[in-house]
Amino acid sequence: MIKTPQKTSFTIKENGNVLSVSSPIIIVKLNLKNGQIVFADRKGEQLLAEKVSGIAFTDFNDAGNPTFSVSQSFVLDKDEAIYGLGQQQQGKMIQRNLKLNMVQGNTDDYVPFFQSVKGYGLFWDNYSPTLFSDTQDETSFKSDVGDCVDYYFMAGGNADGVIAQMRDLTGQAPMFPLWTFGFWQSKERYKSQDETVGVVRKYRELGVPLDGIIQDWQYWGNNYLWNAMEFLNEEFPNPQKMVDEVHHLNAHMIISIWNSFGPQTKQYKELEKIGALMDFQTWPQSGSTLWPPKRDYPSGVRVYDPFNPEARDIYWKYLNNGIFRLGMDGWWMDSSEPDHLDFKPIDLDNKTYLGSFRKVRNAYPLMTVGGLSQHQRATSSDKRVFILTRSAFAGQQRYGANTWSGDVTASWDVLKNQISAGLNFSLCGIPYWNSDIGGFFLSRFRKKLDDAGYRELYARWLQFGAFCPMMRSHGADAPREIYQFGKKGDKVYDAIEKFIHLRYILLPYIYSASWEVTANQSSMMRALVMDFAHDKKALDINDEYMFGNSILVCPVTHAMYSKDTEEDFSVIRSRELYLPAGSDWFDFWTGERFSGGITVAKEAPLDIMPLYVKAGSILPVGPKVQFAAEKKWDNLEIRVYDGADGGFTLYEDENDNYNYEKGAFSTITFTWNDAKKRLTINERSGSFPGMMKERKFRIVKVSRVNGIGMEPVEQVDQTITYDGGKVSVKL
Repeated sequence: MIKTPQKTSFTIKENGNVLSVSSPIIIVKLNLKNGQIVFADRKGEQLLAEKVSGIAFTDFNDAGNPTFSVSQSFVLDKDEAIYGLGQQQQGKMIQRNLKLNMVQGNTDDYVPFFQSVKGYGLFWDNYSPTLFSDTQDETSFKSDVGDCVDYYFMAGGNADGVIAQMRDLTGQAPMFPLWTFGFWQSKERYKSQDETVGVVRKYRELGVPLDGIIQDWQYWGNNYLWNAMEFLNEEFPNPQKMVDEVHHLNAHMIISIWNSFGPQTKQYKELEKIGALMDFQTWPQSGSTLWPPKRDYPSGVRVYDPFNPEARDIYWKYLNNGIFRLGMDGWWMDSSEPDHLDFKPIDLDNKTYLGSFRKVRNAYPLMTVGGLSQHQRATSSDKRVFILTRSAFAGQQRYGANTWSGDVTASWDVLKNQISAGLNFSLCGIPYWNSDIGGFFLSRFRKKLDDAGYRELYARWLQFGAFCPMMRSHGADAPREIYQFGKKGDKVYDAIEKFIHLRYILLPYIYSASWEVTANQSSMMRALVMDFAHDKKALDINDEYMFGNSILVCPVTHAMYSKDTEEDFSVIRSRELYLPAGSDWFDFWTGERFSGGITVAKEAPLDIMPLYVKAGSILPVGPKVQFAAEKKWDNLEIRVYDGADGGFTLYEDENDNYNYEKGAFSTITFTWNDAKKRLTINERSGSFPGMMKERKFRIVKVSRVNGIGMEPVEQVDQTITYDGGKVSVKL
């Protein structure tokens, strides 16, 4: 936890066996006879109740420490929708009628937190393996280890309010650099520095935008040198030259690091001396790189103890000296759960700095990501911390980390499941999430990239990725660079390129949405319950969501144009989707207007994913660029979607560093009065070095005539020269 106790105004009343504690927000009732606690709003409407006699303490010997296993049961309304619990791959949006064995894994990231459609959240504050169970009779958390039952009840009023409470408790999310919101290319793995730089150079030659390249594992050499945090592989003879070349090409680079070390590394030897290595099977299990692993040549790789502050110091010392000094831009922290293979219960008896591994098991990613983040921030403020990581726990948003969904397998079902996985993860208060575009493993596609079904799946997955907080292509079994899918003029290639460009012209919108996360506790990927809680039809939709406050995203999650090895684009097929009630909607591609509360069929050729813009939205559209910061936003197109009052705040800063925390940023707020058909561009607030003093805004009121998707609108209603003063425009 990071929040410190504070004085709270409340009153206490006793009526018979019930003691009521009332604050300006909630009423908590304690039954003095049976110990039951009931939470209610200020009107007295019940929000959540503990189950009578729903608490249990069971004696437990935790690696020689006498303690308890603890559980608490609650009673929910029969049809109450709840969300969160981290990231799971089962495709469920509403998290009812299920059991979850909450232990961090490769593709499952658990946060013992849920929030209700009724506008409250509950955080079970326990770090040990935990069973979550929901039935018609009770909803419960049961943890292996706990000295007490410890949970937080949060009355937020709505989903955004609950998330604001969770971040107030566990930490706020800092800004990422602008470049992290561009397109990222990776694969398992680039085997030389020439190959890594060559990928960036090829994108530049093709004129396809790119901001990041990722260097995966084994740059350190053999498995006995696992995670040495040095370039000991002979294919990387001059790493400084590699990083410099990537930067010269106006791209950024992050690199794979792990939470375990081979027995011949300097880190291993230093960590072993202080007792900061744990003893259980982890990846890799063989010292040989041959597949399958030769277990008769064990690697000796061991996971380190990030709960130990001295161990975290050692970790950063070698990372800083070996890689950060080269100008590396960020980190790909793999296996941050960590990998725990050939599991045996006794493994959890391993001692950490804070007790048994069992006691703190699920907080491992929080501590290892946090250790890296805090050390980099203490070393330098020139670069914002950016960590791509495979696992997470409550509070991890405060460390500049973006979690990906693990080594998922490529299939249509898995693609669809990513949507609810990312949304429920975001509903836990951790706003930055992504998945391996195209899926990590291609085992279901025998012909790999030559499989027509896979090429269609990849194009659709990339479209979904364009509307995630990070857009990153990655996988094993076959490379995923755009040029692996043909050339300009080929349908799959063109669809990929189109959505990469779309991502870039939306950067003013995306970067401003990220500011809303930092400044106002918002979320980028927004489950429909967040904005349409009163529309019961929207509550359990697991394949649509809002991206920011304006754009409804409806990914295509089934094959339309391929069967077996054949492609057939002769007939354009449609995707059925629901437009939530309470708003009118504009088709992003055509400008056609629809009422909410209806199901529509949208034609979806391979290069179109259904997108709708909420009435009342103001959408800034930026220039076509090859990398995020190539051009200034000095001539933005401002699209106005009428039908409701609305507003938008354009955020700008230096694009990197932490000067924004000292006030070095500017905001320009646009407001739309629908009755008067008037757009007001308010006085600019704030400033920063390099800020444009004057710029142009091309104002467009979107209609069926001019709503042409990502292309610039030719018929601009008005062009405004803006110098920071208030301007009003009649449309």
